[in-house]
Amino acid sequence: MADATQYDFLGLRTTFPAPFVAHVELNRPRKYNSFNDDLVKVFDQLSTDENVRCILLSGVGEHFSAGLDRSPPPDRSPIPPQPTTQPDETWKVRRHVHSYQNGINAVERCEKRESPSSVIILCHGVVYGAAIDLALALAADIRHFDAGLAADVATLTRLLKIGVSYSWAKEGVYTARVFGAEEAERVGFVSKVAESKEKLVAEGLELASFIADKCPVAVSSKALFDFSRDRTVQDGLMFTAVWNAAMLQSEDLTRAMMSGAKKTKSKFAKL
Repeated sequence: MADATQYDFLGLRTTFPAPFVAHVELNRPRKYNSFNDDLVKVFDQLSTDENVRCILLSGVGEHFSAGLDRSPPPDRSPIPPQPTTQPDETWKVRRHVHSYQNGINAVERCEKRESPSSVIILCHGVVYGAAIDLALALAADIRHFDAGLAADVATLTRLLKIGVSYSWAKEGVYTARVFGAEEAERVGFVSKVAESKEKLVAEGLELASFIADKCPVAVSSKALFDFSRDRTVQDGLMFTAVWNAAMLQSEDLTRAMMSGAKKTKSKFAKL
């Protein structure tokens, strides 16, 4: 079991409700669970924790998140304005946008090839701005309960990658309208809609426990999905061959096949 005392981050609550399962909750309900750089830190740490195989992400209270916290940290004094040129401002804005994207990328790094852990996002209530990008960054599973959604800084880059209708995506971007959970499920933005937040979390934990109980080497093959998504079939086949050349040598695969044949539960190595 992972050590919860190692995950003490301001504005986040991290628990371990089941073996090899972590539950990260955005814990700023008075600010609609807006998130900051601590999200980068907790997911970077979880991605290398050998006691974590699946991660749930949700929000404390009624709403999931209103996106990024754009207010400066309380310990940072305001910087007086300095004379600048247009190129100066261009690079400042570019760095500013990149800093906002870091939190999203940290979760994506954990979900994609850099980590053997899978991430399940449980959206509920309001899901605005960069919280949409957070959902789009996760390829494992996205679930909603009664959510209203609107987009922000990295949405366009990822939106069409998940297979939603091109015309629907353009309509949503042009109108900036809020859409609900049922529509999100209908267009393929989410995988399932739950009746309440309680059921949402319960179903998410059940799925996370199911995944965490499987062979980690097999689950880490999610890297094949992510690599092949943006490349040709031939490139995907080549990567699959190289991947399997290493991964098929794992003793865990033999254990998994034996436990399947004997209907028993296997104990797999930690990655």
